Amino acid sequence: MRRVSSSLQELSENNVVQFLRQPQTIARILAGLFSLIIFASLVTDGYQNLTASSQLRCVLNDNGVACSYAITAGVLAFLQSFLFLAFDAYHNIIISHKVKSVILSLDLTFSIIWSCIWFIGFCFLANQWNRSAHHYLLGSSSARASIAFAFFSIPCWVYLGYQALRGLWAEPLIPYKQSLDEGAVALNTLSSVTTTSIPRSMEYHSPTKGSSGSSAAPFPQTPKRNQLTFLNDN
Repeated sequence: MRRVSSSLQELSENNVVQFLRQPQTIARILAGLFSLIIFASLVTDGYQNLTASSQLRCVLNDNGVACSYAITAGVLAFLQSFLFLAFDAYHNIIISHKVKSVILSLDLTFSIIWSCIWFIGFCFLANQWNRSAHHYLLGSSSARASIAFAFFSIPCWVYLGYQALRGLWAEPLIPYKQSLDEGAVALNTLSSVTTTSIPRSMEYHSPTKGSSGSSAAPFPQTPKRNQLTFLNDN
């Protein structure tokens, strides 16, 4: 049991497991899987033929535009979701703040676009399914699945846009925070330098003023000649 608990603890501390447990990662994987289900279901069973004709028709009210819309949107959303999943995996490795800001801006823009696309797609597919005059046996489940997962994709992309917006707001604060930290370190260094002991300067003594005990002569005095020596010379 101890080995099992230790192995589970090591698995939970793994970077890959921690990355997969993040809400943003889960939402992006779900968005990709929903898009995969939408276009895969319509590609396999979305086109059926009537018994009296061999021509394939879309199960959504015989409207090929509806099936093409869902398939194209599903393929593009699937590719984009896993592309940005790779960006999320290497987010900590990217050093440049400009690159991170560009990626977050693109993520926010595409999340808003895909939220609108899937909302329009859900309304369009549901409307075409209600107007369908022919209900095919094999394509009914595919049509319902595409409509349902188009609706489920909307909150996933809305949440991804919200996370991108939060990251975009927090990203410009990092360089300023670093500069503030560097400024605080510089101020602490300057304060420590000013508080250190500074040697006192040499005091200047005027040559005309002496101390109380003795007066210092400004220039050395030349010795006087002996008066006796001066008389002998004469």
